[in-house]
Amino acid sequence: MTNKLILNKEQVYPQALSHKIFEFISKAADNLQLETFAVGGFVRDFFLDRPTDDIDIVTVGSGIELAKEVSKLLPHQPDVKVFKNYGTAMLRAFDLEIEFVGARKESYTNKESRNPSVEPGSLEDDQNRRDFTINALALQVNKKYFGKLKDPFHGMQHLSNGILKTPLEPEETYSDDPLRMMRAIRFATQLDFMIEENSLQAITKNAKRIKIISKERIVEELHKIMLTKKPSKGFALLRKTKLLPFILPELTALEGVDEVEGQRHKDNFWHTLEVLDNISENTENLWLRWAALLHDIGKAPTKRFDKKIGWTFHAHEFVGAKMVYKLFKRMRMPLNQKMKYVQKLVYMSSRPIVIASEDVTDSAVRRLIFDAGEELEDLMTLCEADITTKNPKRYAKYHNNFKIVRKKIKEVEKRDKIRNFQPPVSGAEIMQTFNLKPSREVGMIKSAIKEAILQGEIPNEYEAAKEFMLKKGKKMGLDY
Repeated sequence: MTNKLILNKEQVYPQALSHKIFEFISKAADNLQLETFAVGGFVRDFFLDRPTDDIDIVTVGSGIELAKEVSKLLPHQPDVKVFKNYGTAMLRAFDLEIEFVGARKESYTNKESRNPSVEPGSLEDDQNRRDFTINALALQVNKKYFGKLKDPFHGMQHLSNGILKTPLEPEETYSDDPLRMMRAIRFATQLDFMIEENSLQAITKNAKRIKIISKERIVEELHKIMLTKKPSKGFALLRKTKLLPFILPELTALEGVDEVEGQRHKDNFWHTLEVLDNISENTENLWLRWAALLHDIGKAPTKRFDKKIGWTFHAHEFVGAKMVYKLFKRMRMPLNQKMKYVQKLVYMSSRPIVIASEDVTDSAVRRLIFDAGEELEDLMTLCEADITTKNPKRYAKYHNNFKIVRKKIKEVEKRDKIRNFQPPVSGAEIMQTFNLKPSREVGMIKSAIKEAILQGEIPNEYEAAKEFMLKKGKKMGLDY
């Protein structure tokens, strides 16, 4: 518990509103004679000592009018963005984003939509509609009651105890707006809180209702879970509450251990979560974390038992890479370079492991550098995160092997300059030398030069490549 969470008798916390912006909001609220409060994440994060760069303001009246009044009082009179459909307004000041809304009450009549019917209401109505008690905390900004806490659902106590609880009955809360189920798991992961048992059961009971939520909103919450310190907690909760099969069935398909003739394989679901946590300790790169989450998804459809060698997952990287595209498309995630980056890492996820498990040859390293290109370092990071063995000797051995591979990469890269490799002899020169037009023969010669360099048959230099080109052309019956 932080000192900020120690309740004072008066329940007044002016220090929470010490930022200069609150002078202007307070004055504007009093000018318009509107009861006004800072609410939600800003208040919660103040008491948790978490940084924040946005503030939500609720006023018993027009949030749009209040925003305009605040803008008039501010030195630079910032633009006010008005969202009439939602009755909200937003402005930026002092590097903060401040959103203003009138207090409202909501009712949900259409069970196939998370959009409620809205009408003006009191502060209490507004607090009732909040997702969790820790997000229903409100601090008054009017001068007379500056910093006075309104906490009708014991949110401060729940903050102190690390508990996520809904203000109203959890089943009603989650059924009305199923996105709150994702938010519960996201907050539990971000804040390392426990979801209260009744809430957990209500999420499980309403799991199917996640289907009415747009893929974009689900992915937004998934990204926030992915970017936490220990994202495995969030995915374990998604599994426990039966939400995961509706969101990422490719992951739930990995769960379980089969045994045939006394031979078992590891549980690839829990292994995946370990890999995700491992990589999250080393990078904040969201898409590298996605690659860690999806690196083994091809193992479910490729799992086979061979009496001679046991369980196999042949070509799971190739199958997994194809599944990445389908998953991104289904979830309406970007199909641009971000998807291709994840796809590439999934496809190559076993390459450094194979190299590390045998004598490291220059040609194998050259080909790895060439194929991985700019993603080489991220690929190595992913493969090191993939080591989840609990055997200390094997763990040390695997990591030592990767150190050898990394050393070899530096040596080969320095000597052969393979990364972002372009053949020393261009296609134009090949055509000019052999008097060719763009053709299959030109491609064959270029490919042969590339392979000769990657195999170490010739150095990555112009003269050696030109000599090789002439010999190759002669073998193909070309005159020069």
